[in-house]
Amino acid sequence: MNRNDVTEKIITVKVSKGLKWEEIAKKVGQSKEWTTALCLGQMTATPAQAKTLGKIFGLNAEEQKWLQVVPYKGSLDTAVPTDPLIYRWYEIVSVYGTTIKELIHEEFGDGIMSAIDFSMDIQRQKDPKGDRVNVVLSGKFLPYKTY
Repeated sequence: MNRNDVTEKIITVKVSKGLKWEEIAKKVGQSKEWTTALCLGQMTATPAQAKTLGKIFGLNAEEQKWLQVVPYKGSLDTAVPTDPLIYRWYEIVSVYGTTIKELIHEEFGDGIMSAIDFSMDIQRQKDPKGDRVNVVLSGKFLPYKTY
C-alpha cells in the first residue's frame, strides 16, 4: 500500500458514489480547492481530516495514515503535461510567465509569490457567449533578502 493506492481508492469511491468535491470539502472543513488537492495526493491531512475522509471513502486506519504523510508535491507523469486542460495551464505560463514575473516585480520588487501561503478559488462565470472559468490565485509576496 502507498499514497497512490489511497488516491486511486478515493477517486474510485467518489465516482461510484457520485460525490462532488464541494460537498466533501464541507465535511472536511476546508475549501474545495485545497480538499481536492489533498484527496489527489498533494496535501497533508490532519488526523481529524483523515478520519473524516475515512468515513466518506471507507478508508481503513492504514489508509488514513497515508493521508497524513507529507507527499511528494508537483508530481506529474511527464515534464510537459499531456492532459489538454493541464497543458493549457502550462501554455499560459509559457506565454504569460514572463509578463506575470515582470508585473509582480514592478509592483512588489524582487521576490516570489508563495505557493505555500497561498489560496485558490475556482468559480463558474456565466456568460451568454459561453460560460467562463474564473480562477483566482492568491499567494503571499516573499521578497528576496540580502545577507
